[in-house]
Amino acid sequence: MEVEGAPLDDKAKRMRDLLSSFYSPDPSMSSPNSNSSSKYLTLDAINTTSFDPDQYMNLLVHKSNLEGLLQRHVEMAAEIKNLDTDLQMLVYENYNKFISATDTIKQMKSNIVGMEANMEQLLDKIMSVQSRSDGVNTSLFEKREHIEKLHRTRNLLRKLQFIYDLPARLAKCIKSEAYADAVKFYTGAMPIFKAYGDSSFQDCKRASEEAVAIIIKNLQGKLFSDSESIQARAEAAVLLKQLDFPVDSLKVKLLEKLEQSVADLQLNIEEVGNASVDSNHPSTDPAPATAHDASVREFAEAIRAYRVIFPDSDNQLTRLAQDLVSRHFGTTEQYIKKQVWSADLLGVLRIIWKDVLLLEDVLHEAALTNYSFEAAQISVKFYIANKFTHLQSEISDALKKVQIKQKNSGEDYSLQVALEGGKKAVLQGSMNVLLDFRQLLDDDLGLLVKLRDFIIDWVQEGFQEFFRALDGHFLLLSGRHSSASQDQGLTEGKLDDKVLAGLVLVLAQISLFIEQNAIPRITEEIGASFSDGGVRRYENGPAFVPGEICRIFRSASEKFLHLYIKMTTQRISVLQKRKFTATTWVKHKEPREVSMFVDLFLHELEGIGREVKQILPEGLRRHRRADSTGSTASSRSNPLREEKLSRSNTQRARSQLLETHLAKLFKQKIEIFTKVEFTQGSVLTTVVKLGLKSLQEFVRLQTFSRSGFQQVQLDIQFMRTPLKEMAEDEAAIDFLLDEVVVATAERCLDPTPLEPPILDRLMQAKLVKTREQNLLSP
Repeated sequence: MEVEGAPLDDKAKRMRDLLSSFYSPDPSMSSPNSNSSSKYLTLDAINTTSFDPDQYMNLLVHKSNLEGLLQRHVEMAAEIKNLDTDLQMLVYENYNKFISATDTIKQMKSNIVGMEANMEQLLDKIMSVQSRSDGVNTSLFEKREHIEKLHRTRNLLRKLQFIYDLPARLAKCIKSEAYADAVKFYTGAMPIFKAYGDSSFQDCKRASEEAVAIIIKNLQGKLFSDSESIQARAEAAVLLKQLDFPVDSLKVKLLEKLEQSVADLQLNIEEVGNASVDSNHPSTDPAPATAHDASVREFAEAIRAYRVIFPDSDNQLTRLAQDLVSRHFGTTEQYIKKQVWSADLLGVLRIIWKDVLLLEDVLHEAALTNYSFEAAQISVKFYIANKFTHLQSEISDALKKVQIKQKNSGEDYSLQVALEGGKKAVLQGSMNVLLDFRQLLDDDLGLLVKLRDFIIDWVQEGFQEFFRALDGHFLLLSGRHSSASQDQGLTEGKLDDKVLAGLVLVLAQISLFIEQNAIPRITEEIGASFSDGGVRRYENGPAFVPGEICRIFRSASEKFLHLYIKMTTQRISVLQKRKFTATTWVKHKEPREVSMFVDLFLHELEGIGREVKQILPEGLRRHRRADSTGSTASSRSNPLREEKLSRSNTQRARSQLLETHLAKLFKQKIEIFTKVEFTQGSVLTTVVKLGLKSLQEFVRLQTFSRSGFQQVQLDIQFMRTPLKEMAEDEAAIDFLLDEVVVATAERCLDPTPLEPPILDRLMQAKLVKTREQNLLSP
């Protein structure tokens, strides 16, 4: 394509150069272009008057070989042919133009022929009409002068009659309160009174002035009467000004009246509610809205009259109009604080926008549309923020039912109900809010059309801030404001007094639900309805970042789950502390039954299990038992324990303790604490492990006699089966239980265990007693 386009460019350039050289008065003015190729420089040089053929040939022969000379010969022959063709076409084109011009001139000459004679005839006719018109004017001159004189006399008589009748006319106007006609009549007679009032019409002037004084008094009373409408008072002020009454002194008083009218026109909560109802139910009586419209129209007419009376009052009137709009939006914000919906807000905004358009017609300088646009930005943004606040309150109320129900009545309140209520409040509440905001975008109200891009940004920003605030509110409900305060609360043992552990578990599961279900659903809805437009710049990034919210609630769910485990473990630790600090283990009596501490400990774990089963999924139950190569805590400890139970003296017991330590050195390490998952078994297993670890630490702080050691041995042996049924990791439970027994033996003065028959008998007695209690309990 480039190869085909080059000849066309060359031809156009040659044509331009040819025309330039043809029409240029000075051939030297068509200088060669310094940026052209060497080929066209040579051609231009040939076309100049200073061309030297001998010098050109010598230079060409000197710089070119035979092949180059032949090529240049061919090029010059082609250029000569092209120049001849272009010149021929140029002559043909100009010839056609000359022929066309010649034909046009001939046609003009043929049309002009005969026109001169017609013009002479027209001139003769015009002169004849002019002479006849002059004759008519001359003959009617005297009569016309007489008629005009009679007409002037008649008008003067009418004026005189009007002057003599003016007092009676003014009296009739006063009686009928037609003050506008009275002022019109008096102002029309003022020029005559000024000229002849002191001589010929002195009595008429005096009577008229007395009537006008009455009119002025009545107009003043009407102007300051509260029973009169604003428009009537404004008309009275205009009439007083026409009577040359000093109305400037009334400017402040009239402005105060207008300010009072602004206060009366302010919407109240009841009218706002009625307006929203009328917008949603057109069949209802629209009287309140109609009365308000009439009042605003009356106020607009009063502003129009005030501007006529006081032309320099635009600033004061602008302030009044803006104050009225501000009051309207202030009332709207008070109405928004109640739990209203977008349909209610749209009804109020329509009333305000209608008032703005009415006032804009009479006070264009106030720029009320722009002012109301700025005020509407604040109100609509406040409405969106308020909806998120109400949504957070609904979620909080659904979660607080756990605390209120359990604290007030002490009855078991299903955590599952609270969890489902919280999930519904989060997801369904968010969907309802998005649907409500969508109505604002779809409405064609002129005030909202300008705000659509802002609404999109406010909704996205609102959800981003809502979920951040919701995360902080969850921390507040859990009694944990930060990681430092949470650790301090656990250390001081005060966290359990502030919040129930069940609520913390519900918060953990709801946080997980928000990350996995709520955020993707909300993101999809925002992308479908609130993604187009927006006024945020590209460099600011998107207003709603779902990835960040997911990370926040993923972290929150893990923190709440660990907090629940720590709170439940703390309750167990408090129970263990009471047991071991209240018992004198050195003077403990021989064990006769399993201690009550075991019942309390297992009861606490059963309560935790019930809470966990209501909230968390069951998951896959994994039993990790000891094998020949794996965990050998139970396989090695049981023979040692049986051998230890068969010994009866202290020396052999201590030898058994040494063997136990040696066995621990050679067995494989058991992974006690693993990552906590959101399943029933994982959480309950972790709580049992931490409880046993805490029990081991309390044992190490005591000194035991043989009876005390045997009591701990009996309690641990009885708990072994129930704990392994609760937990998933049986090997770790066996290991921790054995660790408690070993720690007790280490702190025992005489670690002689109970004999197996006695141990079994005491355990069987406890089982029988437990079954009987279960049968007797309702």
